[in-house]
Amino acid sequence: MLLKDRTAIVTGGGKGMGRGISYKYAEEGCSVVIADLDIENAEKVAAEITAKGGKALAIKVDIAKSDQVTKMVDQAIKQFGKIDILVNNAGGVPGTQGRGNTETITEAEWDKILDINLKGTFLVTLAVVPNMKQNRYGKIMSVSSMGAVSPSVSVLHYHAAKAGIMGLNLNLAFELAPYGINVNTIVPGPIETTFWDALMPPGETRDAFFAALAKHEVPLGRMGTPKDIAGTALYLGSELSDYVTGQVICVAGGLPMLSQEEVFNIERYLKNMKR
Repeated sequence: MLLKDRTAIVTGGGKGMGRGISYKYAEEGCSVVIADLDIENAEKVAAEITAKGGKALAIKVDIAKSDQVTKMVDQAIKQFGKIDILVNNAGGVPGTQGRGNTETITEAEWDKILDINLKGTFLVTLAVVPNMKQNRYGKIMSVSSMGAVSPSVSVLHYHAAKAGIMGLNLNLAFELAPYGINVNTIVPGPIETTFWDALMPPGETRDAFFAALAKHEVPLGRMGTPKDIAGTALYLGSELSDYVTGQVICVAGGLPMLSQEEVFNIERYLKNMKR
């Protein structure tokens, strides 16, 4: 077991990529704190892990609220004694209905999405670092987005926040290296999760878009799954990656770099779907 006797916090662990990571960590012997605003799903994941003999704790938290974050981390340490691994996975574009270009974005939406995706990552990281410094060990990874480095649609607030995560982690990797704390960034490609619900409702249109995207843009020819992300998160959370820090790892089936013609084709496809 690669994570025997380790403890991890996975934000947004109640669904999608976070759920996949939580399951994978538990299978490898890790005690998992599933931190999520959606406590119902978090508790379901925790229950499934414990039913299989693992250790898990579900905690409701809004990661954009520093007092809630501090309380969550304190509760995790009280329960399991330490924090070895942090996966900053929580994020998304809730409530924006796909808006986010220069013609549709609002200041309120900008603030909201930056809080969820960048400020939240900063606050949770800040809260776990003292315990990791004390133990002189830690594995921190944050989930960014392909849109931060090679956008196929314009979602200014989300992509700016996810690009900010890369800058934050590069600085953290430099600062925390003397304490034995590794900090890395995962950049998912097109992963089929509930994240897409805020941008494109489930149904035939989305299925057709996924099929076209996988066929024409992803070199490996398929959409990614939470399992694909969980494998990389396991590597970065285990001793296999002890000499890896300050890195950006794309888990994207061969992306990110699209030609300008490919970007134009995706944008044209999306515009046609809205007509």
